[in-house]
Amino acid sequence: MERKLTRKDVSLFGLLGLIIILVIAAMYMVDRQWLRMAQMQTVMQEQADDIRSLSSLVRSLQAGIKSGTLVSTSGRTEQSDDAFRRARNAASFPDYQEGDWLVQALGSNLKTITPLVSKDAYASEIQDMVLESLLTRDPESLEYVGLLAQSWQVSDDGLTITFKLRSDITFSDGEPLSAEDVAFSFDLIMNERVDAPQLRAYFNKIQSVTVRDPLTVVFLFKEPYFESLGLAGAMKVLPRHFYGSYLSDPDAFNQSKGLLLGSGPYRLADPKGWTPDAGVVELERNPRYWGPVPPSFDRIIWKVIQNDSARLTTFRNGDIDLYAARPREYKELLKDTELMMRSQPREYMSPVAGYSYLGWNQARNDQPTRFADRRVRQAMTYLTDRETIIDEIMLGYGEVAISPFSPRSKQHNPALTPRSYDLEKATALLREAGYLDRDGDGVLESEDGEPFEFELTFFQNNEDVKRIVLYLKDLYARAGVRLIPKPAEWPIMIDLIKRRDFDAITLGWSSGVETDIYQMLHSDQIADNGDNFVQYKNPRLDQLIEAARSTVDESKRMPLWQEAEAILYEDQPYTFLMRRKALLFVDKRMHNLEVTALGLNLGAPVEWYVPGDQQKYR
Repeated sequence: MERKLTRKDVSLFGLLGLIIILVIAAMYMVDRQWLRMAQMQTVMQEQADDIRSLSSLVRSLQAGIKSGTLVSTSGRTEQSDDAFRRARNAASFPDYQEGDWLVQALGSNLKTITPLVSKDAYASEIQDMVLESLLTRDPESLEYVGLLAQSWQVSDDGLTITFKLRSDITFSDGEPLSAEDVAFSFDLIMNERVDAPQLRAYFNKIQSVTVRDPLTVVFLFKEPYFESLGLAGAMKVLPRHFYGSYLSDPDAFNQSKGLLLGSGPYRLADPKGWTPDAGVVELERNPRYWGPVPPSFDRIIWKVIQNDSARLTTFRNGDIDLYAARPREYKELLKDTELMMRSQPREYMSPVAGYSYLGWNQARNDQPTRFADRRVRQAMTYLTDRETIIDEIMLGYGEVAISPFSPRSKQHNPALTPRSYDLEKATALLREAGYLDRDGDGVLESEDGEPFEFELTFFQNNEDVKRIVLYLKDLYARAGVRLIPKPAEWPIMIDLIKRRDFDAITLGWSSGVETDIYQMLHSDQIADNGDNFVQYKNPRLDQLIEAARSTVDESKRMPLWQEAEAILYEDQPYTFLMRRKALLFVDKRMHNLEVTALGLNLGAPVEWYVPGDQQKYR
């Protein structure tokens, strides 16, 4: 016989349920208390470490004062702490307040964020928030100002630069930064087993980096170099105590994914634990940051969102704070009332804007390709209607690139103007090189009957690039040249570049205040995974690059760069496509946005901030 539940039974079950809920809640609170205790223990441990480091630093300073090593020397010495001038100004604004997060998107997966061995701009952007250099450029005057360096002295012959470090700097784990770390960073770069050939191509100008005392380091150059101060001053300083073991095990360093620790305003919570499958990079405020202005954001986060439409949706939802739009999309979004209510548009041509290009591989399997013929490369440039690409695909948000040098740079030869689309000139050059439609099928053939067709490798997740490639396919077909699009993921592209296993490729290079083209166009950079992956050689260009790099006098150096540009104009190792305007939407929470001589002021020291009443991450 079934027994029905009585009111007393229901009450007992209710009481039992309440007890269970209370027990679970108590366990949850205990867990939270344990978590807080663990966090407090970590903070207390860090503070104890800091006190010990401070005591050691005081003893070091006292010893330095007694020995006289901290007394400044005579000579041409420069000193500046202006690196934080703009950040100080931002912090003085009435609505300035620390806090909130800055969340951005990455358009492709990161292979590694380990310094030196990472190869892409996204990784560099992240590293710039964690690692610091001796000097930095003022974004208005473009002059070098001290960052980790308190002062510096350049010898009369320009071959020796002596840096005096600030005495109050620690890495984010509390260990003091010293001249030993600067010398170690150079040694790690120059280790032939470290996968950093591109960096060694520049730093091989330096003969040695030696420690004079804990706060003094000396760079000795092998020969004069026009950018010697910038080269030495821009080297990222890596902590020896963290990376030191990899000097004896560089293979482990090359294969690492997330070894990142520095002295900058932000840090990884676990400087060894990041992996690419995380799909996100999260930096937290460095509580030990030595700078006079604390970092404004509590966290800076990058989310990997490879699809363009997904990035826009994420921005619309307020889950990221910046969105880089494509030209057509940008024009349409300007009309979007809802989007414009919460975002601020920015369009500008960065003074140091890089350029995109079509790279013609001149050798495969140690055999010359059709692109080894200069006439063929010139013809491909005449067949590339760059003006129409900019007008119709980029909607005018760009300019035709002539060379690696900006048309507004002193390096540019004003006698050179962009080649315009010219089917007749292209056909004549191809005919001269032996290419004719010999069988009437509409495709050119070489003298031995090989059709003129090639694969163009490009990054598959960029919609504008896809449209450009499809446009070029139709355009080249009119001249009897068959382009076969080859979309690829970024890691695959990197592998193809390393193996020189492509016909042609479209990519881009960044530029600087003055662009040194040694890395990508000198013949020495073909071997050992250098960045001359189109395998272009011109002995006269090599001579000019070497001469320009060793000429300190600007009035004598610029004519050398201009002659080098004239050679590139004739040789066309790349078909230089365009320099693009940046087209951005930024969440209105972000204040103090400004376009400087170096582009948008998003970097370290951080100048952006969110007023307290607009902060949403607390």
